[in-house]
Amino acid sequence: MPQDNNQTYDESQIQVLEGLEAVRKRPGMYIGSTSSRGLHHLVYEIVDNSIDEALAGFCDEISVFINDDNSITVEDNGRGMPVGIHHKMKKPTVEVIMTILHAGGKFGGGGYKVSGGLHGVGASVVNALSELCIVEVEREGKKWRQEYERGIAVTPLENIGLTDKHGTKIYFKPDSEIFEEIDFDYNTLAQRLKELSFLNKGIKITLTDKRYDKSEEFHYEGGIKSFVKYLNRNKQVLHSEPIYIEGEKEECTLEISIQYNDTYTENIFAFANNINTIEGGTHLAGFKAALTRAFNDYCKKFGHLKENDKNLSGEDIREGLTAIISIKLINPQFEGQTKTKLGNSEIRGIVDSIVYDGVSTFLEENPQVSKTILEKALMASRAREAARKARELTRRKSVLENTALPGKLADCSSKDPSECEIYLVEGDSAGGSAKQGRDRRFQAILPLRGKIMNVEKQRLDKILGYQEIRAMITAFGAGIGKDFEIEKIRYNKIIIMTDADVDGAHIRTLILTFFYRYMKDLVEKGHVYIAQPPLYKISKGKKEQYSYSDKELQDIIENIGGKDDKVQIQRYKGLGEMDAEQLWETTMNPEKRTLLQVTVEDAIAADEIFTILMGDKVEPRREFIEENAKNVVNLDI
Repeated sequence: MPQDNNQTYDESQIQVLEGLEAVRKRPGMYIGSTSSRGLHHLVYEIVDNSIDEALAGFCDEISVFINDDNSITVEDNGRGMPVGIHHKMKKPTVEVIMTILHAGGKFGGGGYKVSGGLHGVGASVVNALSELCIVEVEREGKKWRQEYERGIAVTPLENIGLTDKHGTKIYFKPDSEIFEEIDFDYNTLAQRLKELSFLNKGIKITLTDKRYDKSEEFHYEGGIKSFVKYLNRNKQVLHSEPIYIEGEKEECTLEISIQYNDTYTENIFAFANNINTIEGGTHLAGFKAALTRAFNDYCKKFGHLKENDKNLSGEDIREGLTAIISIKLINPQFEGQTKTKLGNSEIRGIVDSIVYDGVSTFLEENPQVSKTILEKALMASRAREAARKARELTRRKSVLENTALPGKLADCSSKDPSECEIYLVEGDSAGGSAKQGRDRRFQAILPLRGKIMNVEKQRLDKILGYQEIRAMITAFGAGIGKDFEIEKIRYNKIIIMTDADVDGAHIRTLILTFFYRYMKDLVEKGHVYIAQPPLYKISKGKKEQYSYSDKELQDIIENIGGKDDKVQIQRYKGLGEMDAEQLWETTMNPEKRTLLQVTVEDAIAADEIFTILMGDKVEPRREFIEENAKNVVNLDI
């Protein structure tokens, strides 16, 4: 955005909409939850305020500290919060910002043209949910300080000295009365701060964890070009330098960076004012339309497609694409279930125009790269047609067409998907026990023989030729890839049940890779679970107990008198060692079982881990294993 360094930022620009009353009573409404996710959201809210200063052109350094007691300090070198008396509230403006909901420079007062925060509730909500919060402001040669407890000012705003610096420093200690557990995860914060530094080139963000004497600096002059390179660093790229396009139109600034790799999936991450719009929106729609049109027009102009040939589809052109879309606009309208879908209708045309011109120019000026990308797209087109034919075999048709479900599927009698669940079971032996032990009314069993195909290394037409994958697609009844429709899913819970050994873990990872790449909604909407079979059976006389961890085993042994010779311990190596009754009792009975729900908090991190674990490059996998080996607590060999 154009920077207006003469614009003022003082008490006259802070608009007040409402008070703080409801935050402590209903914190989930403001930060999502009081779990770990909500706890980390507090940090993002304060950092977003510093990023807003950077977007306005007044800040280029942000420091975040995790203190020894799990409190947080965020410091920036922006202009510093206004400290003069607010014209309406008759109190220091910094106190208004910190104690009144919807008070800030984002509501028409002229403080910020572009803002990253969704609601403008950041500082006041963090303050309300902290047992102690301290703000220090340096501006106009003076240093100011004020303390708050649970959202209430407990000291006046005080001038504590002179300074030649400028900026804001906020310390907060989350309230133990509000949060389930207060333990900040370094990696979670590092992932978001790294993302912000990519999206705002030139800004230096430092994260320091004083608990473990660990620090990291994020500073990327290349911005989203560096972001794309980072995302593709474990993949074989088709061109060394990402394509970069930027443009400005109608007070919107757009940046696009794209780079192709040799995989068969697309990864497009779209941001609006630094907010990850995971549900897409008008900017993403404009990007896709322009990319498809630019490639097809280029093909026709230079004879890559004959007159009677069909156009390449957008799906063909995006195969192997990694892209970052970052738009900064004045009044974003967010829609969707999670308020992360950009709805501004005018943005589609703006993005379409800038991207079409930029991509068309690049293709004409770089014929060799263009040829490499087009060859991949043409191969994708041929494979797509083969996949279409294969997909017809697996797509569940209407009941009138009476398409049979997989022969080895033991389906449940209920036809209500909301109460149905399906177990994907490793091996026919365990599958037999599961079929006998299940509750036939709502539990279905699908045995899988051996390890399924690693879909990370194959196109869809090859994947659909694999029997075990076809069986899953047909059983679920919701399609695959771009045809996947979560509303048609036949089971509310899809439960992966494998042996508690290395092979079982590998099979589980292969299945999860398939779900994440081709049925992502299953994971994102919380339908995928991992069963937790017991590791041990402990017997003493006629009494039997089951242990699901080594620690639990030790506790049980101590409780029943472990030195007694009559205590017998059986280590389960596989599900097949349990009979039907034991499997039901320990792993399938909803009243007693333990299920782990598979969730994806961060799509970028998920893509990275699947690429490392399941991709072609060996070196990143070796590095990952070396770095994480020390965290392994139970490994069967």
